[in-house]
Parts: sequence; structure tokens; C-alpha cells
Amino acid sequence: MFKQLGNPARFVCLRLLMVLCFLSLPAQAKNRGFVTIATLGPSPVTVSSNSEPQQVVNRVIEHWKSQFARVLPDKPDLIVVPEACDRPQGLSVEGLAQYFLTRKNQVRDYFAQVARENHCYVVYSAKRAVADGTWRNSSVMIDREGKVIGVYNKNHPTIGENDGGILAGRDAPVIECDFGRVAFAICFDLNFDEIRLRYVKARPDLIVFSSMYHGGMMQAYWAYSCRSHFVGAIAGRATPSQIRNPLGQVLASNTNYFDYAVATVNLDCALVHLDENWARLRAMHDKYGSKVKITDPGELGAVLIASEHNTVSIDEMIDEFEIERLDDYFARSLAYRLKPGHMEE
Repeated sequence: MFKQLGNPARFVCLRLLMVLCFLSLPAQAKNRGFVTIATLGPSPVTVSSNSEPQQVVNRVIEHWKSQFARVLPDKPDLIVVPEACDRPQGLSVEGLAQYFLTRKNQVRDYFAQVARENHCYVVYSAKRAVADGTWRNSSVMIDREGKVIGVYNKNHPTIGENDGGILAGRDAPVIECDFGRVAFAICFDLNFDEIRLRYVKARPDLIVFSSMYHGGMMQAYWAYSCRSHFVGAIAGRATPSQIRNPLGQVLASNTNYFDYAVATVNLDCALVHLDENWARLRAMHDKYGSKVKITDPGELGAVLIASEHNTVSIDEMIDEFEIERLDDYFARSLAYRLKPGHMEE
């Protein structure tokens, strides 16, 4: 067919074919390692104390419709919302109980619709009834087709939550998404090493933290110790909702003017120590130049290296230049310490 076309028409057809082939690739093949994350941190919606339960459900859905509209133009791969995202203010204890019984999965199903229509993942974090009639504080991962692909139940609810009928979760699943592996924590969880150490072993690419409190230095500590990117969605503009890299550095944050933040992060990355890697890192940079990014926070001795190459991953670069990863270096140092003659009697 191309032979029957003139050169200009043949060129246009070939370009069109290339575009169609590109569009048919999975998202991670188009931009290796890159994922756009939106974190939303609005205050809870306030309703009248005498509102009918279904009216409250409708009001909550409208609230989130307006919030999603702020970030959807950025075409995020993942949207994260705060803990108890659909718990309104203004109702009595009895009114809130009736609201939850009426709500059931209506808000979750709306979130699924948003995910499906915008081809993105959405985290729905809320009080959730399970089959036996008990309740959990959960983060639900919804995929690009609007399907629930995983649920995390808060492992460490507060004493007040326990007394209010929220049971503690036992598991800490790491959910496989098309852009990487995602783990979860909710609010009070950030204070407990038990769950953090599980993620240290699991090495997720991203930790999603839906919360009512920020956690302060613990956010950076979790990001660095788990070698993971970290996104926090915290209710209320006054408390920052932020996206961090595995060094714990803030890549994006809401402000006093806007209660959301969006950033494109590169998950094709690794932490390495500078010791014995200086020359190797220099050689890697000499070859790949701007296609490899080296982020040095200073004072830590460790740097974050990330591939921005279309076809060469950071793992391949590490293998090519025999760069030692941070945890391998620490493990070797511990083993070396135990060799004969290396420790005091």
C-alpha cells in the first residue's frame, strides 16, 4: 500500500502508524518508571444535623466530585484521599450511624466510577462494614477499570476507635499495580515499627498514607527506611498533604491556598551509598548524562539514583557499572564486622 503513495503521504502514514503503536503500549512502557500522583486533603464536608441519611450521602458524593475535578485535568495515574474521607461533620452519633447504614458502598462505587471513566487508580479510605457485620478502618485500592483489587485494614486503630467498634486489621498487603507495588498505612499506624518493618522486608515502590494527622518526621523515616516513595493525604488544608521520595524529601505539597498536590515521580530508582561507589557513579553519569538522575540530600552518605532512559532501567545501569546498593553495602559491613580480628574481645 505504501508503494502506491507519494513520499509525503507515505511519511504521514508511517508517522500515524508509529503513534498508534505507541498508544497501544501499556502505561509503564510509554514512560518507564514514571507515575503521576494526586493527593487530596480537603476538610470533611459539613452537613446539617437534621439531614436525611441519603441526602448526606448525596452531599458527600457532590463534595468529592468537586474535589476530583481539581486534579483530573492532570491525568493522574493514582488519586489518594484522607482517612475517613466520607465521614461528614455535623451529625450526632446516632445520625452518623444511620448515615453509614444508608451509605453502604455508594461512595465507594462513585470512586470506582471516577477511576473507570478517567483510567486511573483511586484509593478510597473509609469506615467499612465486612460480611460478619463488624467494622474496619480501611483503604481500598480501585484499579483503572473501577474494580477493587485490594483492601488494607488499619492495623493499629486508636483505643477510641476500638471502643467505637473498629477492629484492628492483621494483614499488610502489598498490591500490584501496573506502575508498581503499593503498600498502605492509616493514621496511627505510623507510630508502630511492627508494620513498618514488614514493609522494610517487602520493599514496595510506594506507600500510601491516608490520615487525619501528619506524622511529622515519621513520614520521612518511613520513606527512607522502606526505600519507598511515600504519599500522604491528610484531612485539612492546614496540615500538609505531601509526596516524598525514598530519601524522605518532599517533592510536592499542598499550600495554604490549595488543599491538593500533584507530582510525577520516577519509581525506577534505587538508593546507594557513596562509599566505594564514587567512581562507578561518575562513570554511569559520564555515559548516560541527563538520562540518569543522581539526587544527593547531603549529610546522609546515601544518594538516590533514577533512570530517565527510555530503554535502560536503573537495575540495568546498576548491573552495568557494578554499583552496590545501599542495603547490600550495609549487609556487607555487618558481615565484615563479624570476621575474625574485626571486633574487640
